[in-house]
Amino acid sequence: MNEHDIEDALRWFDEEDQANLIHAARVLYRLMRWTNSHSDGWCYWQKPSRAAKKLEALILAGREANRRNYGDLTDVSEAELKRAFTPIKAFLTRNGTEHSEVFYLNG
Repeated sequence: MNEHDIEDALRWFDEEDQANLIHAARVLYRLMRWTNSHSDGWCYWQKPSRAAKKLEALILAGREANRRNYGDLTDVSEAELKRAFTPIKAFLTRNGTEHSEVFYLNG
């Protein structure tokens, strides 16, 4: 996903019915912002983007499910979210970055 898609994803999901997808979109946004502040940018440093591929796929699948279900909103499970976060956490660890820079409570 490019920066514009990631920013749009923050508006794709319902806070009450899709808390996990909102959380996923916020983590991806924070990872993008972190990447932009620690490199030439999201579109140039491929390692964080590659680490986020599972998360991006989860977010895009959630958006597509919303479109197909005509307002009957579905969310992803905690287990799916955890699996999508694993490569990002591994990337941050290898980079010597605290997970809290991208993953934190309350949004």
